[in-house]
Amino acid sequence: MCGIVGIVSHQPVNQGLYDALMVLQHRGQDAAGIMTDWNGTLCTRKKNGLVSDVFLQRHMEELRGNIGIGHCRYPTAGTLKSSEAQPFYVNSPYGIALAHNGNLTNSDELKALLIQHDRRHLNTGSDSEALLNVFAHELQQQPAGELTPRAIFAAVAAVHRRCRGGYAVVALIIGYGIVAFRDPHGIRPVCLGRRETPDGVEHMVASESVAMDALGFRLVRDILPGEAIIIERDGSLHSQVCDLPRGYTPCIFEYVYFARPDSIIDRISIYKARLRMGERLADKILRERPNHDIDVVIPIPDSSRTSALEVAHRLGVKYREGFIKNRYIGRTFIMPGQEMRRQSVRRKLNAIDLEFRDKNVLLVDDSVVRGTTSQQIIEMAREAGARRVYFASASPPVRFPNVYGIDMPAASELVASGRTAQQVQEFIGADWLVYQDLDDLIKAVHHDDAEITEFDTSCFSGEYVTGDVSPEYLSQLEQQRSDRAKSQRESRRRRVSSDTDAGGPGAAPRLRTV
Repeated sequence: MCGIVGIVSHQPVNQGLYDALMVLQHRGQDAAGIMTDWNGTLCTRKKNGLVSDVFLQRHMEELRGNIGIGHCRYPTAGTLKSSEAQPFYVNSPYGIALAHNGNLTNSDELKALLIQHDRRHLNTGSDSEALLNVFAHELQQQPAGELTPRAIFAAVAAVHRRCRGGYAVVALIIGYGIVAFRDPHGIRPVCLGRRETPDGVEHMVASESVAMDALGFRLVRDILPGEAIIIERDGSLHSQVCDLPRGYTPCIFEYVYFARPDSIIDRISIYKARLRMGERLADKILRERPNHDIDVVIPIPDSSRTSALEVAHRLGVKYREGFIKNRYIGRTFIMPGQEMRRQSVRRKLNAIDLEFRDKNVLLVDDSVVRGTTSQQIIEMAREAGARRVYFASASPPVRFPNVYGIDMPAASELVASGRTAQQVQEFIGADWLVYQDLDDLIKAVHHDDAEITEFDTSCFSGEYVTGDVSPEYLSQLEQQRSDRAKSQRESRRRRVSSDTDAGGPGAAPRLRTV
């Protein structure tokens, strides 16, 4: 899960890229980076941290040029190392910088081929670096000295043939322009925007349309599955579907949780989709609990507010804000380790006792992933004086890992995996629990947009649209990305660091940086 942006302008793009990343910060809070092309010189700044911490005034002043790309990261492959902050860069066959949102499901295979056959060097464990090198290699296979739209489209087509998984990409070719493309299934989002200026037309690509709204660009359209967009430095625009689309299957979790409600993805308003989720969830509650005694509906901020408002309206009960959110605490379900998530929930949310005291409360959330957050929120509601606490999820039970760019790697860490709804209800401590039905979720999101054939619902259904996700792959993923695996890596890192500091095995001379 990451945010990507690229701008080709007649003016310096540093501030625009920064502003776009600030708007897309919800998609990645661990690292950020910007690279710009200044008359053939690559200007770069990237580091772990929030956008506002990574880019200070002195850095912005050095990010010169009218063309650039940016990235904010939450790592779903590789590690948290600062060296894996994006964009990545290679200097052969051209200077190419690349930022990527998604996950490659065949990254291990690609890395081996890149090293053994393509003779490319990889510095990190990131699948984004592997993707960059595949793109660079395929560009190198085009006729010598030919950097044309035709050659670039051919290279992108080759990337589609070699890479599997979900990926939305923006790449900067130094001295030429920007290339953006999307996987043939359209799993991860990316869209194209346009802005009229006195100096001429300017273009922008970004993960979500809200970034374009913030910069005064008009949303033109979404980049299609398998399509590539080329924006040359003079503003010339080229597009081509480089691989036959293998369906139009965007990730449905974008609509449930990840995207901002003021975004439009694949011609579907996130806000409207969440309203419809609330309508269908309320209808299910009325079917299953026709004689409910709910006094008040309270959302778990922020992503469930829209659905909860419609649930309350449909049920004919009061809607109240019962929790106040500390906006400086990151998303809890993607935090590494149950204990960190547990500690963060109470720092993140504070209950308004008045809205809970002596009431039967229906809490509405967008989803229940690991269950830790839900469990603690229900405890907080009871501590605030609620008589009964009911719980409704705007999405179905999350039972399977999402492997296309969301950090849900281990089925064993998902509370609904191997449990019935009744057992989840008991685990989180609710008086009763209602999940959205998958068919209702699909109908709520799809609406009347005929272009989308289906959605990637793998985390709910276990059906992976790329067709290459085996039990063996999921087992390997769990070994690499589970909380336990992360904890073990962190322990090893600390031991190595301690040995080095103490002058133990592998100790290096201590240096002081000034």
